[in-house]
Amino acid sequence: MTRRCHRSGHAPPCPHGGASRCPDEPAAYTPGVTVMKPVIRPAVPADLDAVAEIYTHYVRHTVITFEENPPPVAAWHQRLDDLAARDLPFLVVELSGEVVGYAYAAPWRPKPAYRNTVENSIYLAPGRTGRGLGGALLEALLTACAGTHVRQMIAVIADAGTDTSAALHRRYGFTDAGRLTAVGYKHDRWIDTLLMQRTLGHPATDTADLDR
Repeated sequence: MTRRCHRSGHAPPCPHGGASRCPDEPAAYTPGVTVMKPVIRPAVPADLDAVAEIYTHYVRHTVITFEENPPPVAAWHQRLDDLAARDLPFLVVELSGEVVGYAYAAPWRPKPAYRNTVENSIYLAPGRTGRGLGGALLEALLTACAGTHVRQMIAVIADAGTDTSAALHRRYGFTDAGRLTAVGYKHDRWIDTLLMQRTLGHPATDTADLDR
């Protein structure tokens, strides 16, 4: 889930765990320190070891994903292929050539009538929050989905004791769609999830791509 991907086999949209401030706030300026510009691009197979390592941290040490066993790298290769086959984006962010975060949009539910709705997942490497990377990934993900068959994007955000992920999504036009109480149990506690939603097209008038 977001999230944790977050839940139905995906990784959740919140990469921030118990961060004390929104990870999209700029980090404090330090004189004399050069800030490298992040590069966001489509993921390739060579990125997936780093992706798996990032996600493993959140599986083992946080509640923001409801998975309890980190998936192997082979599972990430399968996910990359599956998303490409559906024309859905899988992005990574680099700093100085190092993959420090990733985001993707995956099918919200397997039933075919959900074909135009996706769930986002965004994760940053530990120590890479607070630099605006989460917001940059979310914006890039929204842009990548614009003009495609995607009409609704869902974020499933586990209650990790902070509002940072929800605040980030609200800044990018997501609205609260509901709350599920005590639907997860991990690290000896019950966990709620917040559902958030953003419309990317105009479902009332658009003709959905029924072939996807």
